[in-house]
Amino acid sequence: MGQNILMGQMMEKRKNSRFNTIAKVTIKEFGKEEFQLKDLSITGCRIEYPLDVEILLDMRFSLKIIPEKEAKIHTFSITAEARWIRVSSNSCEAGFMITASPKGKQFQNYVDYLSWRFSHGKSMISDDLSEPPSIVM
Repeated sequence: MGQNILMGQMMEKRKNSRFNTIAKVTIKEFGKEEFQLKDLSITGCRIEYPLDVEILLDMRFSLKIIPEKEAKIHTFSITAEARWIRVSSNSCEAGFMITASPKGKQFQNYVDYLSWRFSHGKSMISDDLSEPPSIVM
């Protein structure tokens, strides 16, 4: 019985922290429709999308990340593979492993920004943020 309790309390462990975001993302393979980027780390991300979009596991996608305006970071692209899919009654979520980032500095700057925001107790955008980390272009 004790073992069942432990199994129920196990927490997901990740090598790299994922940070909540309110960025948008387009997936080249699905046109210009914007989806919600739910979280991001240096190695992966989670996207929420409508039921009528079909994402297949292990398929490689070109993702264009559109950071929220407050981040002051330009749009950038990454390549990622779908690793898991979760379906609910009105939407889906997919977890991706990032395989390439042609504009690595933009991507790293955005992860640094999200990390900074999280470390200041701001899980989402707020007007009272002190200065974010300097951006390297």
